Amino acid sequence: MHKRTKVKITFFVILVGMASMFTAVVTDHWAVLSPQVEQVNATCEAAHFGLWRLCKKVIYISEADYNGKGCGPISLPGVENCTYFKHFTPGDESEIFEVKTQKEYNISAAAIAIFSLAFMILGTLCLLCSFKKGNDYILKPAGMFFAFAGLCAIISVEVMRQSVKRMIESEDTIWIDYSYAWSFACACAGFCLLFLSGLGLLLLSMPRMPQNPWESCMDAEHEVE
Repeated sequence: MHKRTKVKITFFVILVGMASMFTAVVTDHWAVLSPQVEQVNATCEAAHFGLWRLCKKVIYISEADYNGKGCGPISLPGVENCTYFKHFTPGDESEIFEVKTQKEYNISAAAIAIFSLAFMILGTLCLLCSFKKGNDYILKPAGMFFAFAGLCAIISVEVMRQSVKRMIESEDTIWIDYSYAWSFACACAGFCLLFLSGLGLLLLSMPRMPQNPWESCMDAEHEVE
């Protein structure tokens, strides 16, 4: 398979990874939190949130829905109310973050996700420039940018995971049960696709190794061109 064709296939995979990561960043289904259900045939309040927004949902729990654990599932019908986190307002504590540490975790996850988006944009610009004849050397920085974007994505995922864990373990919060939702899965998929595609571009940017003992690396590189 020709090198140019491999680059185009890798670019398609990168587009899928970028779409997954962008979806994760702008949506609010990273985690679902549930408080203890005190009684059946009454309402309880579950929540799901992402990097920027918290949505609380008042759910009516009948005896058939009660499973002995937390409030939910979140897919049950109910009244939903969403509010945006004011990450960068000094002294403003969001209701979900009764403990200051939780808010700091969420700010870190959001900031790292923004770095991931920035690396994706830079990688895309480099990759588009590499399609011009004689610009194959730009594949290397493009691969590095996409690999960095993938690393930022997984770091953001881990920070969010630690945030959820701390909220569940804290005695200052009402949440007793949690689950990760589809936005979290999109971020994990974005990491895999971006990081592996970045490594693939780095490998494609390297000169082809000689197939015969008497063939030099320089000859092999000219042969591909």
